[in-house]
Amino acid sequence: MKLRAFLLAGLACGIPSLARAQVQADPNIIVLGQRVPIDLPPGGSDIVPAEEFENTVAVSLRDALAFSPGIYAQPRFGQEVRIAIRGSGISRGFHMRGLTLLQDGIPINMADDNGDFQELDPQVFERIEVYRGGNALRFGGSTLGGAINAVTPTGRSARGLEVRLDGGSFDTVRGKLAYGVAQGAGDAFAAVTLDRSDGDRDHAQRFALRFNGNAGLQLGEGVETRFYASINHIRQDLPGSLTLRQALTDPSQSLPANVANDQARDIDSVRLQNRTTIDAGDGLLTVGGYWNAKELYHPVFQVIDQKSNDRGVFASYDWSGQVAGMPTQIVVGTQARFGDVAARQFVNIGGKRGALVGDALQYARTVNSFAELRVTAVSGVTVVVGGVHANGWRRIDNLRDPAKNDARSYDAFSPKIGLSWRPSTDVEFYANYNRSVEFPGFGELVQSGVLQFVPLDPQRAWTIEAGTRGGSGIARWDVSVYRADLRGEMLQFTTAPTIPAATFNADHTRHQGVEASLDLALTPWARLRQVYLYSDFRFRGDADYGDNRLPVVPEHLWRGELRLGGKRFAVSPRVEWMPDGAWADYRNTVRAPGYALLGLGAEAELGRVSLFLDARNLTGKRAIGDISAVVKATPDTVAFYPVERRAIYGGLRARF
Repeated sequence: MKLRAFLLAGLACGIPSLARAQVQADPNIIVLGQRVPIDLPPGGSDIVPAEEFENTVAVSLRDALAFSPGIYAQPRFGQEVRIAIRGSGISRGFHMRGLTLLQDGIPINMADDNGDFQELDPQVFERIEVYRGGNALRFGGSTLGGAINAVTPTGRSARGLEVRLDGGSFDTVRGKLAYGVAQGAGDAFAAVTLDRSDGDRDHAQRFALRFNGNAGLQLGEGVETRFYASINHIRQDLPGSLTLRQALTDPSQSLPANVANDQARDIDSVRLQNRTTIDAGDGLLTVGGYWNAKELYHPVFQVIDQKSNDRGVFASYDWSGQVAGMPTQIVVGTQARFGDVAARQFVNIGGKRGALVGDALQYARTVNSFAELRVTAVSGVTVVVGGVHANGWRRIDNLRDPAKNDARSYDAFSPKIGLSWRPSTDVEFYANYNRSVEFPGFGELVQSGVLQFVPLDPQRAWTIEAGTRGGSGIARWDVSVYRADLRGEMLQFTTAPTIPAATFNADHTRHQGVEASLDLALTPWARLRQVYLYSDFRFRGDADYGDNRLPVVPEHLWRGELRLGGKRFAVSPRVEWMPDGAWADYRNTVRAPGYALLGLGAEAELGRVSLFLDARNLTGKRAIGDISAVVKATPDTVAFYPVERRAIYGGLRARF
């Protein structure tokens, strides 16, 4: 049976949920709706509860993580956004690289570590956990950016029925139907969500129908197994990037070639997972596995037609106790991911398959094994030592030209050392130093259709970080300062508006910056929350680019929201301010202008029913949201994505 038919039939029948693999978090992290990051790794990390974004039209992770410090998430169109942490994958003008995405603690990245975030629907999650840089070690993360873990509810945490309906500008309609139940040793949760919109640009229509669910069973004292399933049917037209002039004068347009070739990214996927935990008193054993089948139909410069199967297993053991009278925690674990892709490419004839131009089988394996030791040597001072060993293998079988078959193997170890000090239960200071290594994926290795691999080295970096988080009086803060020195950074530049970028290893680059959030409870009815991101990314003595800044990410970005009101009714004016835009090119010749976007939120609770308003870009500002890097840009270079046009959305939620 075709995957698409199976997917739609499953949605129609309401397949029972099969699993949720949840990473445990401290239940005390939320105090009066504010984040108090207790018992997190000694470094940049953050937990965002659903309450912070459920009263918005959260189409993508950009909407959900707008006030998470350190997240650079900028719009392209629809659910397509750029997500980067500490400059991870900043030159990737499509898809995503340099981050480990997880759902309930299980990676959703493909076996070659490349990933897409469209399958993560913020409408479903009860919280999102962000672990920046080396703080993702406990997930086996060894990338520069770290990890983002989206956690779904269970039948115990979300009992009853929830109905949600949103709508507004550009004929946007969104809905959610969810139900959770728990009885005795078992519980189950299921949610079906719908999202469709014409988009704020020509040829930007989108449609998504998703199912997420899980079922858990307590098998005995301290033993639980949980299965979960997710099914996605996603359709997204691609309006593409524009010239700087076009984006600033008529941001509603699309490139004529995108319309003529009906460029799109269509995804059908089915994902099944299991996670079983055994509580042995002073230790917790976790084991599980997953299987993910995906069909990608992607008309761009050619029609990319891929069918992939990814599967994996994982295990970890988390022990806590006393060693020589000192509180000690030890965690060890491993993740093994395997994938194969039937990758074909065709001539694009109006979005349909023409002549076959590429036919290959791609195979990948990535195994990450990790260990971490935490010892509280003296009161309030904890030393952390750990590391991740990563082993990777990539192979391509070119079915049209076997002489171009190729394979590569990779192996690396990334150590980490950290220190934290807690002078009180609500305040923490920390510092850490870690290595990160990123292996090339097929998006980097296969750069000219389906040919043999190009010579690319892994990207390596050493990152030092220091910061503080906590709360005192009216203030809650989270501030990290970091510097990452990179060798072989995988940078890309656009070779043509319709052709994916080429990739090369830079020599020496440096990423350094500040990740900060500050929440102020000014009065019982006024709360100010704000995030600030400072990013200084540049070459270091490069033969071609000297000490030029890297393109794509601006130097400064600030967001603020003032919530006025109480639990029953509140209004929230919002501002996003970028004083100067980012460079578009490695030569630093063209820079996007800065901008300030104004928005307004409002919410009201009427018993079991909640109403909300989400108004964006109220002044109709024309500005640049994202950029695809090029070597040397002009105002006529096609590389710029406009910000979302003025839009007003509203919705209601009801729980029974």
